[in-house]
Order: sequence, then C-alpha cells, then structure tokens
Amino acid sequence: LVMAGTVETAIRSVVAKGVGIVADFNRKHLPQTDHPFLTGIHQPLTGEMTLVDLPVTGTIPTALDGRYLRIGPNPVAPDPAGYHWFTGDGMVHGIALGDGKALWYRNRWIRSRAVAEALGETPAPGPRNGGFDTVNTNVIDIAGRTWALVEAGSYPVELNETLDEQTYNPFDGTLEGSFTAHPHRDPLTGEHHAIAYEATDPNTIRHIVLSPEGKVIRELPIAVKHGPSIHDCAITARYAVILDLPVTFSMKALIGGHRFPYAWNPEHHARVGLLPRNGAAEDVIWCAVDPAYVFHVANAYDAPDGSVVMDVCAYQTMFAEGTGGPNGRNMGLERWTIDPIAGTVRRRTIDASPQEFPRPDERRFGQPYRYAYTIALPESDGEQFLGATRLYKHDLATGARETHEFGAGRYPGEFVFVPAHADAAEDEGWLIGLVIDLPNETTDLAIIDARDFAGAPIASVRVPHRIPPGFHGNWLPEQRG
Repeated sequence: LVMAGTVETAIRSVVAKGVGIVADFNRKHLPQTDHPFLTGIHQPLTGEMTLVDLPVTGTIPTALDGRYLRIGPNPVAPDPAGYHWFTGDGMVHGIALGDGKALWYRNRWIRSRAVAEALGETPAPGPRNGGFDTVNTNVIDIAGRTWALVEAGSYPVELNETLDEQTYNPFDGTLEGSFTAHPHRDPLTGEHHAIAYEATDPNTIRHIVLSPEGKVIRELPIAVKHGPSIHDCAITARYAVILDLPVTFSMKALIGGHRFPYAWNPEHHARVGLLPRNGAAEDVIWCAVDPAYVFHVANAYDAPDGSVVMDVCAYQTMFAEGTGGPNGRNMGLERWTIDPIAGTVRRRTIDASPQEFPRPDERRFGQPYRYAYTIALPESDGEQFLGATRLYKHDLATGARETHEFGAGRYPGEFVFVPAHADAAEDEGWLIGLVIDLPNETTDLAIIDARDFAGAPIASVRVPHRIPPGFHGNWLPEQRG
C-alpha cells in the first residue's frame, strides 16, 4: 500500500507539472485588461505601514482592549491575467485599541514564498502543505494564539501581536492536510470544528476537530465527487453540517490559465450532510437541496422535532459566468430546515435583499439564537461585488430588520459582534468593522452599539488611506495572564 501510494503521488506530480505548464502558457495569452478586482475600490496597497495614535471620533468603550484584525487579498505584484479575487496575496490589517485610544494601525503581507521573493526577503519559516502557501481569508484566535487561515491548500500562519513574526504552523504538527478559513468554535466544549478540502484531492473532504488547546484531535476523511468547493460549515449540538454544493473543481478553468479553478457544475447534485460529531464517514446523513451556493452560514442548531435549522446567505448560482470574482444572483438570507429522517432540505426566505457575511453572537454558535448581522450587497450584480452602504440587523424571533446606513460613498465590509462583557445579553455589545470612504480614499474602523443599531457609531477610528475590501475580520481581546 505504501508503494502504491508513492507511485500515485509521483504520477500526480508529473501530471500537475504538465497541467501547470499549459496553464502558464494560456494565462500569458489571456486578454490584458483592467481587472475589476485590481482597480477602483479594490486597487491594492503598494506597501506596509505602522501608524500610531490614530484620530478617534466619539468614545471607544474601555472594555475594548485588544486588536481588530482583518485579512484579504492584496497582490504584491498585480497581474490581471487569470487573476481571481480569491487568490491574491494575503495582507493582514490590524488596529489596536486600549484605554479608550486607537494605539496603532499596521498592515503586513503574509510572507509566502512568492511575496517574499517579490519583496527580496526570506519567506516566513515553517512547513508548507504542497506548493500553495498563499493565506488570505480569515484571521482568528484559537487557544489564545493568532492564526491567519485559507481553505483548500496552505497550512495556517501563526502571527505575533504586531503581525511581524509569522510562522507556517500545522497546529504544532497535529494537522496533516489543508485547513479551512471557517472553523467554528463550540462555546460549550471549546472545540473548533472544520470541514476542509484540498484542490489536489477532488474525492475527499475532511472533518477536523481542534481541542480547546488548539491541537487536531480528529481528521476524518469523507468521500465526495467532483472536488466541491466548501467555504463554510456549521455545527449543532449533534452534528457537523457539510455543504456539498454545485461549485466544483474545473480542469477547463485551470488549463485555461485561471488561477481559481472552480466553476458552477449543474451535474453535481446539491446536498447537505449531517455528520454526527463523533460519527464515522458512513454515518453522514445526506439530504438533497435545490441547487444553490452558500459562502457563509450565520448559525445552525438542533430543533426540538429533530430537524436542523441553518441560516445562510444563498446564491442562485456561483462562478457560472466570469472568472474574476464572485458572481451570480444573491437570494438574500434564507433559513434551511434539514430533515434527517426524510433526507430533505426546506428553504424559506427570511429577507430577499442581497446580503452577505452573516455574523451572530458567537457565544451562541450551534445553539438557538435571535440576532444575525449582515452587510448589504448591490441590488444588481456588480463587477466589484461590493457597492452598498448599509448593514442589517435581523431579529429572527420577530422577523424585524433594522438598517444602519453609512451614507453615500461609504462602503462597509464584514462587521463582527463583540459582547460588552462575559454575561452580556445576546445583542448587548458592539458591531465592529471597516468602512471605506471612497471619495476621500480613507477608511474608518466603526464601532456601533448593537442596541442602537440605526444610530451613529459611538466611535470611529480614522485610517488615512483606503484599505481595500477584504474577506474576514475579528476582534481579538488582549490576553491577560
């Protein structure tokens, strides 16, 4: 068996090199045009900065002692040929708050091999998981340590407090393969659950569990077909929830020179898997769902009748047209009720307005909850994905929706809910995120009182340049020993 595996690996390596040569050739012959995710609001920054004593409007709550970190793509040497927003070099942005002040802002590229070569530096140390080491999608706290994450390839990158020390780290040697950008922490057990996939293995996904200490204690392979792109997952008290939806690996896109080789695949049957949290692969309960794609789940929980309730931002299709970034009609916020007995999924629209990046109070992950926060998307499909100026607060108990409007030319990214204190009620706290002021080419870190959602931010920190739209951000409180 070992010899067979070695031979298979060697064959795959030769094939991959051949495909790579063809892809590089075709990429050089793609049209050289302005790319919507490299221009305008998305134009990359050209360097790194350290700024101190940032100007503050309003009053920063003294309870906010820590760092807001956000990561996204920022190519060090932008090349529109074959570029996809999801594949750009990762850059972390951080703003430290303490004593009611904005102490510093820093932005740092993740020192992948390609970034380090472009900058004339040494790559970040640590082992790599194959050849792909771009990390650009999420930055979170796991077991009191800071981790930058990506799906489908690279190991995580551990960061120090100032973002300057970076190490590729498979959770201290306990992770075998790729990870995900969206592990979900169960607040009742302290474990993180993840569903991971790898572009080089289209027939397998993995359920990964991290202990409260941040070590991998489960890495269960599960058989799939076609190489599905699984960006997010969910947990309940009973299950890890798998989204096996019709965006799959595309050899046509890869050979054509496109750096993100995934596309809408109508031949791939859409389904949701309910994996008992300690179950084997054959225990997954697969439930059919109408074709759709989901990047992000707000939350999920077990209902008293035995079904699973999961709230998602859904798309009619994804990557069916265009190769530069997300596209397809956004169907708004939906509730999917998954019946493990009938093997079905019932979809209901909560709010049909286009929206994304749903976030709950994460102290309620995997449990019944009341509030979800999202950012609005443009009503018409925009080339640059973003373009609306609003946030939404959904009361899932009453069906009410509140709106926070930032005003013309001011575009928010994902906002995260931060509870005011350990025992705070579900919406007792703040929403924190970045807002681009495009006309002035500046950015604000806005802090909104979740209970005065439509009101003006209680505080705003000004960053004197435009931080390009990124993916995910989180509040990491200061660790006091």
